Amino acid sequence: MNYLKKLKATAILALMSLSALPSFGQDLLARQAPVDRQMKAVDSIALTRLIYQEMLENPAADLYQEWDTELTHYRTSALPDTATIDLRGFHMPTPSRVITSNFGARWGRQHKGLDVKVYIGDTIRAAFSGKVRIVKYERKGYGKYVVIRHYNGLETYYGHLSKQLVQENQEVRAGEPIGLGGNTGRSTGSHLHFETRLCGEALNPALMFDFRNQDVTGDFYTYHRSRYAKESAEATRLRGVADNGNNRFDTDDDDDEEMAIAAPEAFFTPEVHFYKVRKGETLYAIARKCNTTVDALCKLNRIGKNIRLMPGQILKYN
Repeated sequence: MNYLKKLKATAILALMSLSALPSFGQDLLARQAPVDRQMKAVDSIALTRLIYQEMLENPAADLYQEWDTELTHYRTSALPDTATIDLRGFHMPTPSRVITSNFGARWGRQHKGLDVKVYIGDTIRAAFSGKVRIVKYERKGYGKYVVIRHYNGLETYYGHLSKQLVQENQEVRAGEPIGLGGNTGRSTGSHLHFETRLCGEALNPALMFDFRNQDVTGDFYTYHRSRYAKESAEATRLRGVADNGNNRFDTDDDDDEEMAIAAPEAFFTPEVHFYKVRKGETLYAIARKCNTTVDALCKLNRIGKNIRLMPGQILKYN
């Protein structure tokens, strides 16, 4: 009888032990799950760092075989018939929505970029992550300028700066300050000259950047040699300054028109106008010409009534 009781007790203990094994296994899995997630996170971070490091060591490796800090307009192999540029991860170089001069033919020469209205001291930022290739001064051209080579294959140019905030071979992230707006070089009014180049060839920034809406035109831009001219003209029509086809709102030339209309009224309420100061003009004279008041000019431009106006200075008025 005692033997049967012992056998029964042993069987019950064995069953209890077996039933406990799954829950013990589940406890082990439960304890292991956070460890697995942590390891995956570590792996992802390590992989991201590895990819980023490779990009830093060889920016735009598929398109450029050399790194030259002397030659401003880097020339490589001919621009391919088609090329896709990744525009994700962008940052607008300036919050200004005003284009004052288009890309293309202007006064008998080619204007290789867009002129964007900025004021002296405004922060200029990197459009994409990349590596600074050029930081120089060109008295008869760009003035103080910066060239950045990006991992998507583009190189962006930032001209007429009052101050450069980066150095050659410096790595920069999209949105990082790289300079301050200015009026240096061949310029008669403070603005940003902004270029986008691929394999040394200037492409119309309006194909990729929409300054009015502070956005890019899409996640990707695909260049087609056969369609480029037509697409560039259409981009200027949609996103450039309204200039009746002659880019007359030129802030790089001494003989340009004195009045610069910012953009069609549909994009600005109220419509914003700009006036370029001529030699000897005062705030009172400009106010009369523009049918406004000195107080309104001072408030809109954040200046004092006794400010000394400089020839070529740009003032806003409505």
